[in-house]
Amino acid sequence: MSDVVEGTSPHMSWLADFKEGDRRLTRRMAHWTSPWVRQVLPVVESAAEGTKLWWAAAAVMTVAGGHRERKAAAVALASMGVSELVSNAVCKRLCERPRPPKELIPHDDVHDRPDSSSFPSGHTAAAVGFAAAVAGTSPGWGAACAVPAVAVAVERVHSGAHYPSDVAVGAVIGLASAWMIHRAPRLWLRRLL
Repeated sequence: MSDVVEGTSPHMSWLADFKEGDRRLTRRMAHWTSPWVRQVLPVVESAAEGTKLWWAAAAVMTVAGGHRERKAAAVALASMGVSELVSNAVCKRLCERPRPPKELIPHDDVHDRPDSSSFPSGHTAAAVGFAAAVAGTSPGWGAACAVPAVAVAVERVHSGAHYPSDVAVGAVIGLASAWMIHRAPRLWLRRLL
């Protein structure tokens, strides 16, 4: 009659499969041992801590660019702020998910994890929010910012700070924040007129 284990609903079976897939992908990414991964990702983590990387990128765009780059920097910082607010002040308080278990992570980075909820990744939300907002105003700078944003997302899983699903939801929050920041002035103007 049904392939679902007796006593469980199809929804619960799907959720269990999803969680197991998330754990397997976390374990696989945490076990990457290439020299490139072990050298670059800690530098990325350090630069992204406290959003230093994105403030520095905004400063470089402001100093090195023209009006378009200054606008991109301002929009990106606003998007980053909204992304952090939604992910850290709202979502993490609504959904308390433990960090990936230490047995999934084979390296010492697992000891440096925050105590806050794993869901969603605030670092990823900020990174994607910044890069996507820049891309909406200055595509060349946006492409340049996308590279470290992807590295931040990978680092969050590799270090054991997040599951891949935490990072994916963080990326969605970042994209939504960038979209909202770009659209909000037009929507407000329409309401006023």
